[in-house]
Amino acid sequence: MEIVQIVGLGLIAAILVLVVKEQKPMFAFLISAFAGIVIFLFLIGKIETVIEVLNSLAERSGIEPVYVKTILKIIGIAYIAEFGAQVVRDAGQDGIASKIELAGKVLIIVMAIPIISVIIETVMKLLPA
Repeated sequence: MEIVQIVGLGLIAAILVLVVKEQKPMFAFLISAFAGIVIFLFLIGKIETVIEVLNSLAERSGIEPVYVKTILKIIGIAYIAEFGAQVVRDAGQDGIASKIELAGKVLIIVMAIPIISVIIETVMKLLPA
């Protein structure tokens, strides 16, 4: 039922934004940003649960913890970049939002290099010499 609370908060925020936008656009943006942050904070507990489960699965399967941590960081970068870009888009700054998304993609590629290297090394070992 948490989704009902999240949707309810989103609807209330959207209505407030529509009412306030004509008179005070800055307040409308702040309401929108605040609602997004509250929703994000509400989900942090759920994210922690997912991280614990993934770490447990990695330990049981013998995967190096560094790879799981790297993948979780990559996922975090993707979510944070998307959230930031959406907030900036709400403020009417599509150009800056695009730059945030680009920065997120570049950081993801940089973080993925060690994993890509291991995959390539593993494939090379499997191929006949």
